[in-house]
Amino acid sequence: MKEDVLHKYTLRVDTRANKHQIRHAVEELFPKVKVISVNTATVKGKAKRARTKVAGYTSDWKKAVITLKEGEIELL
Repeated sequence: MKEDVLHKYTLRVDTRANKHQIRHAVEELFPKVKVISVNTATVKGKAKRARTKVAGYTSDWKKAVITLKEGEIELL
């Protein structure tokens, strides 16, 4: 099933943000939306190479999967 059918949306958020802050920010940006749950995961950075030598790593980042109440207005 598609995520939009399940009323779930994935966002890239600040690594320091917690679930309460994410819920508050989404409900503040979209006043007609009621957030049911917020699931978060930290994605580790990947090694990036230039030819054969390791040049560095990309930054770690956090993603949040937000579940909205059924019948709510869509974000996009």
